Amino acid sequence: MSAKFSTSVAYFRTSSAANVGSEKDSERRQAEAVAAYAAGRYEITKTFYDAAISGADPIDARPGFVRLLDYCQEHGIGVVLVENAGRFARDLAVQLTGHELLRKRGIELIPVDAPSYFTDPSPTAELVRQILGAVSQFEKAALVAKLRHARDRVRAAQGRCEGRKPVPADTLAAARKLARRSPKTGKRRSLRVISAELATLGHLGPGGKLYYPASVARMLD
Repeated sequence: MSAKFSTSVAYFRTSSAANVGSEKDSERRQAEAVAAYAAGRYEITKTFYDAAISGADPIDARPGFVRLLDYCQEHGIGVVLVENAGRFARDLAVQLTGHELLRKRGIELIPVDAPSYFTDPSPTAELVRQILGAVSQFEKAALVAKLRHARDRVRAAQGRCEGRKPVPADTLAAARKLARRSPKTGKRRSLRVISAELATLGHLGPGGKLYYPASVARMLD
């Protein structure tokens, strides 16, 4: 008789749209790391993937993770496996608040490269968590600064900066349709929910990322 393992789900995330696709190794690498750890420990019942989603985005603004939360609640799943803590969230505040949200729902988050990362209660472990989260956040800020300096050089050389591209007409139409009041409840979807549902329908902003709530609001003006 085969052994019975605890059930779990796996979560993968890729920040850059340039690293998304069957020919890229980001999702495959994450899947292999999680599967190697789960072998003999957990049964992975389903995987969820947020493609071209920043690690600084709140977890409740990520379509894949929102679906993960719903699935865990519906099926009584109590374990989420990720490649590492930075793959869950690179922003320290998002990492800590996201983990607390999961904890309150009775869900354990396990980075497979350091399984006790979120659970070791010692002061040293807490310090390490904060330092690693801060380092990850610093790396992201350094990259943003590097890209900003590159844009400044282009602006200085060309004397102009490219303006915001117009939102496609089909995206505008979809956003306005989603903004209508529900005939059943009479309520409207929030801007974050509209953004997530636009992504589900294939409408993404520049860089293949979700539209920010402020961008959705401009579409509806």
